[in-house]
Amino acid sequence: MTQPSRPVVFIHGLWLHATSWGPWLDLFREAGYAPVAPGWPGDSDTVEETRRDPAKVAGKGIDDVVEHYAQIIRGLDAPPVVIGHSFGGLMVQRLLGQDLAAAGVAIDPAPIKGVLKLPPSALRVASIALRRPANRREAVSLTAEEFRYGFGNAVPADESADLYERWAVPSPGKPLFEGAVANFTPRSPAKVNTGNRTRGPLLVTGGGRDHTVPLAISTSTRKLYHKSPAITDFQEFPDRGHSLTIDHGWREVAQYALDWLKQRSL
Repeated sequence: MTQPSRPVVFIHGLWLHATSWGPWLDLFREAGYAPVAPGWPGDSDTVEETRRDPAKVAGKGIDDVVEHYAQIIRGLDAPPVVIGHSFGGLMVQRLLGQDLAAAGVAIDPAPIKGVLKLPPSALRVASIALRRPANRREAVSLTAEEFRYGFGNAVPADESADLYERWAVPSPGKPLFEGAVANFTPRSPAKVNTGNRTRGPLLVTGGGRDHTVPLAISTSTRKLYHKSPAITDFQEFPDRGHSLTIDHGWREVAQYALDWLKQRSL
């Protein structure tokens, strides 16, 4: 009897639609996994619908998103691998720390509580939401220029413009506000159980040209796991920006994740 395929749950971050994982789903399915890419709570099925009705995603915070994916995971036949990008990478760490997943891949993850290094470029991107207090309760959109700085700075301008047209959607501002005060909030939803000794393996990545989650944030995140004997690996992609999961070089990152899972017998 053949063993059932290992489930893989993909979690997008702010400002990208879940359908942007499409090529990853195909690659992982070909590799023998059972991948799914559910949207955040409130996301519509398509980019166009999400853009038309941004109010549906407004007001959703980190805990809302984590519980949404936790419910999806509880409905699976086996603990999945969870793979997330940006704020999705933070969600991955929450879910893995809560022993809801077999392993996690956090691709250029948003800073968890305890990360103190916030380079100017990260603050500039976050300020798109933070500069207006009402955005905590609302959905926030990026302009093409803001997307170019935050996501597409390491790819040609025409590719950045194309990625923006294809995948950019409004997202809740609340997670950015929660992240901004995480280190001053005792029960912050950005807090991860980094000391969990029995969790599955975690891979953290960092992009050397990432403006939204600069390499310093990813390396600081990795260091927060130093007290746990559980496996925490790190991989830098020196020439990649925050669009590394959707731009022309996506396969390099995806294949590295696949190879890492094979290495870890997952």
